Amino acid sequence: MTIKVPATSANLGPGFDTLGLAVALHNKVQVEPSKVFSVSIKGEGQNNQKLKGNNLFVNTFYENFERLVGKREIFKFTFYNSIPLSRGLGSSSAAIVSAIFAAYSVAGVEIDKSEILDIALKYEHHPDNIAPAVMGGFNISMLNGDKVINIKKNIPRGISSIVVIPNKTISTAQSRKSLPHKYTKEDVIYNISRSSIMSGAFLSERWELLKEASKDKIHQDYRMKNMPELFDVQKVALDAGVLMSTLSGSGSTMFNMVYKDDIERVRTILRKRFPSYFIRSYNFDNQGATVIY
Repeated sequence: MTIKVPATSANLGPGFDTLGLAVALHNKVQVEPSKVFSVSIKGEGQNNQKLKGNNLFVNTFYENFERLVGKREIFKFTFYNSIPLSRGLGSSSAAIVSAIFAAYSVAGVEIDKSEILDIALKYEHHPDNIAPAVMGGFNISMLNGDKVINIKKNIPRGISSIVVIPNKTISTAQSRKSLPHKYTKEDVIYNISRSSIMSGAFLSERWELLKEASKDKIHQDYRMKNMPELFDVQKVALDAGVLMSTLSGSGSTMFNMVYKDDIERVRTILRKRFPSYFIRSYNFDNQGATVIY
């Protein structure tokens, strides 16, 4: 069987740890019974030997598979990775979600997506990435104890994304250390109002509200200071007419939402201004994690 999971862009500005969406850039993993255990990686991470020896997918898969069937069996795992590593596009969430989905599928145990989401929370403690990876589309999520409560909205075809991926990484753990321990009441209200309007804008498809609603005072600027050139990327994108431009996850990718008719024009402007960055346009994924037998 093959498990396919999309990339994700989380936070979306003010929605710190609560908002995220799925991008049609996928990692796939093929799981086959085998007499000899093996891990093969094609694409992103194929030259990283550490991924073969300490693989997040394999560890998560076996932890869940053995819990379900009560024994360890031997498999061959072949990864086809398209999601860049450590760039804020949800590569770790994709590995966790696909591993849980694969474990249940191989064990022959039925599970719905809301259950996958709750199990994934044990490995990824914030739902902003795992919810769109599982469900697809735009997701608003909150935690109720060890359960994820989320609302999903499909993103229409007339809207697309442009991602600007620098050739440098930002560590999520290091990025969180740059955040303040306290915030003013005014900054908190600023974010609550904008994350609320952003959620409403997606649900009602009022895209003209996103430029203002995507502003943030809780995490984004603090993280972008670790790579100041990202401020230039954001300004150029907004000046070019994107609907919103936000740090994707903890970075280093900048996520931009655009009307499809504007893709070529905006992409040309960004490529001319940032020739050393990887700049691509992707549709949105409204399916989320899928299994192909």
